[in-house]
Amino acid sequence: MAEKIPVTVLTGYLGAGKTTLLNRILTEQHGRRYAVIVNEFGEIGIDNDLVVGADEEVFEMNNGCICCTVRGDLIRIIEGLMKRRGKFDAIIVETTGLADPAPVAQTFFVDEDVSQRARLDAVVTVADAKWLSERLKDAPEAKNQIAFADVILLNKTDLVDEAGLVEVEARIRAINPSATIHRTVNCNIPIGEVLDRKAFDLDRIMEVEPEFLEEGHHHHHDEEIDSFSFRAGEVNPDKFMPWISDLTQREGPNILRCKGIVAFPKEPKRFVFQGVHMILDGDLSREWRPDEKRESRVVFIGRDLDEKAIREGFLACAA
Repeated sequence: MAEKIPVTVLTGYLGAGKTTLLNRILTEQHGRRYAVIVNEFGEIGIDNDLVVGADEEVFEMNNGCICCTVRGDLIRIIEGLMKRRGKFDAIIVETTGLADPAPVAQTFFVDEDVSQRARLDAVVTVADAKWLSERLKDAPEAKNQIAFADVILLNKTDLVDEAGLVEVEARIRAINPSATIHRTVNCNIPIGEVLDRKAFDLDRIMEVEPEFLEEGHHHHHDEEIDSFSFRAGEVNPDKFMPWISDLTQREGPNILRCKGIVAFPKEPKRFVFQGVHMILDGDLSREWRPDEKRESRVVFIGRDLDEKAIREGFLACAA
């Protein structure tokens, strides 16, 4: 079976610098070819005029947000692109600044044709260092974009002093303790730090950042969004699978992201899962190494989650 095409979802609140980053991707000599899907909110699109001329195909979707009415268009366009495999190496989806990235991410799990041929590589969020703290107060979309990100570009850092940058990074960490943060000016960053990161692959994250799910280090609270992690030893799959399935179905609207690596008794391979709202994706991954501690670690990011109940439910799955 052909290797799945990597897809990067590029998001960020209005004016943060998404188009600047996209133009960098389309003009730098990186040897890669990208199919670009640009979404705007409104009847008449202008982003296509803002995106500089390039060989890449730019699909502009109007008449609605990518996270609502045009999701069908997104699936249709991606399926159309798949008929032209060989003409590009990866796909970039730039969402409108008012988009919730969750339904975009869900597309790569819930649509069978898309999930079989494309994989979500990373959600990349561009954040305005000067105005992000204000937007987190009055724009729930900005908060969701931070919560869902795998990679965050804290842009326009030249407009904020060091103390201000430390403060806004703390706000980001309170919402999303696990994303990689890069400070940038004019989105000036090596393209390799943004694309083909395999950042949505939790197994890959654990290889690069073993402390990613460390308890305590990733236990933060925002006014509305909580993030917490738990660990245990081996867990019984006959208990764990029904528990995580029931939890995501029941609390799905409040679970922005969940992910984890789980050890099953007598199973030589690690079970890796990740979820977006009620959509779960999980499978056996690489084998546990002899020097690794066989333990289970899970992390949840969401709103109004009962941390105590989730902890107790998880620990009750212990083998």
